[in-house]
Order: sequence, then structure tokens, then C-alpha cells
Amino acid sequence: LLAPRRHVADLSDLTPEERGELISLLALGTKAIGEEYSPEGLNIGMNLGKAAGAGVEDHLHLHLVPRWKGDTNFMTSVVSTRVLPESLRETHARLSGRFGPLRPSR
Repeated sequence: LLAPRRHVADLSDLTPEERGELISLLALGTKAIGEEYSPEGLNIGMNLGKAAGAGVEDHLHLHLVPRWKGDTNFMTSVVSTRVLPESLRETHARLSGRFGPLRPSR
């Protein structure tokens, strides 16, 4: 899951700089997932608005879902049933270090 720092409801609400940063994170995320999990494909998606499945309507974010031939439908990652081959804590540990260069200094 990738999200901009500022809470917005829609991609068009981001500044050009924020959109650029989100796309940079997307590129970094697809590379990290590819190197860590070696998927055969990848779904990238946004749920904009409650009718589209957004759990928090004013919080834009991107889903990155690694895929393999014969796996379950990716929609299970955006509705009430989730198929997780590893814990979220383990996924975080595997991927979080790859995003260090884009984290803001605080």
C-alpha cells in the first residue's frame, strides 16, 4: 500500500509534485516487490469513493498486489476476505528498507 503524505480523496487533489512523488514510490514499490517476491505479474489499483471500495473515502492510496498464475483473485485484497501468504509484519520487514531514500527527514 502506497499513500501520499497529505490526506486527499482523489488523485486530482494532489499537487503536481505530490503526484510525481507518488509515481516515484510506485516505481520503487514495483521494483521492491519484484525483487523480493518474484511475482509473475502485479496488480496496481486505487479505490476512489465508497462505491469503489474505499474504506476511508478521503485517504487516497495505491494497492500493489503481486500475482502468480493460479493464485486467488486479487479482489480478495480489497473486500472483506484476505488471502495473506505471510503476516503484514513480515511483509513490512521485507520491503520497508527499500523505501528509505524517499522518506522525509523529520
